[in-house]
Amino acid sequence: MQHKMILNIVTGLTAFSLFVFGLSMMLGGNDRYVHALLQFYTLDIAISDMLSAQLLGGIIVITSALVILQQPVLKKAALISIVTIAIAFLVTLFGEARWIQAHGGFPVIGSGQGIIKYFALLPIVAYLFCRERFSATQHIWLNFFPVALVLLWIGGMKFMELEAKGIEPLVSNSPFMSWMYQLFSVQMASNLIGIYDILFVVLLMAAIILRHTLLLKVAVLGCGTVFLMTQTFLFTTPGALSATTILTGTGQFVIKDIWFLCNLLILSFLVLSQSNKPSIQPHSLTQAVD
Repeated sequence: MQHKMILNIVTGLTAFSLFVFGLSMMLGGNDRYVHALLQFYTLDIAISDMLSAQLLGGIIVITSALVILQQPVLKKAALISIVTIAIAFLVTLFGEARWIQAHGGFPVIGSGQGIIKYFALLPIVAYLFCRERFSATQHIWLNFFPVALVLLWIGGMKFMELEAKGIEPLVSNSPFMSWMYQLFSVQMASNLIGIYDILFVVLLMAAIILRHTLLLKVAVLGCGTVFLMTQTFLFTTPGALSATTILTGTGQFVIKDIWFLCNLLILSFLVLSQSNKPSIQPHSLTQAVD
């Protein structure tokens, strides 16, 4: 696959996900999501949840348009906006509200599951807007990190009863996964999903280290299936979509998995490029889209 095509796909997916996510936020799809952000920064007494959701959602929608546009100044604005938004949410991981205190807090992650997904945005914008500042190898590992983080962490959570019950509405309503409950208990099905997540991210790491083309394709397919499957939950899980706000809180949580697909596209392209050309350099990446 040509580099320009990869850039176009990643740009389109990132812009689309940001647009739908931001518009849903503007329409009040999940005011509690914004309330937790305001509460962490002690801004909840200064501005209402609804107004802050509209403002933040509007910024995200505008940013999605900036991602598409090619002008250097606008690209810089998109980079600054996405990095600022991602970091603003990621910092809230230091708050107790992101962890399940009844189970001892960190590392038993609660609402923080949706927050750690912002790690995926950072290497995407680094690749789209300032890829010449990093080597191809650095881009590979930067994009591997969020994929590994979410699959290992949330995959590990699947072995806990609370997580097994938490994903039950998603799995039971999925025509692709509900069969698991006919063969296994809720906990065993969750355990198998966790094993799958962990197995394929380990295979992905091995493929990157070994530069093994076939193993890479298998691992990317395995990891990518996880994030593609979650997108089907938008249409199969009752309440994920809304006629008034497009997405509910569940839908907003799910649509962020598009970012991990972008991570996988970038790292797989670069690993395969290095396999074919042992010394792909940042400046050659820039030239590929000129």
